[in-house]
Amino acid sequence: MALRPARSPRIPALALACLAALAGSCASVEFHRDTETSGTFVSSGWAFTIFSHDIPKSALNIARENASDARQPNMVVEEATVTPYLGVFDVLLDIIGVRHARVSGTWGFRPE
Repeated sequence: MALRPARSPRIPALALACLAALAGSCASVEFHRDTETSGTFVSSGWAFTIFSHDIPKSALNIARENASDARQPNMVVEEATVTPYLGVFDVLLDIIGVRHARVSGTWGFRPE
């Protein structure tokens, strides 16, 4: 019977710390007022993908929900982008990767 070397307890702890850091989504939202009752917004979100599972959820959903949580009236999304986008080869990022989404648009009621 051969003796196996003992595993270092630091490796699982380090892996757990990295997973916890990646699981906490990074998101931001900015609002710019054009008039007293309207303006523009830009919201962004990051997500980690491993084996086609987005952690904690897709970057686009994080960005959209972040903007929606602000509860601005009459919010209209005009542009939504996810990077990196590799077209047909995007499946490579589904194995393991990090994605960034950006959602921008308008909010409020513009004077006529």
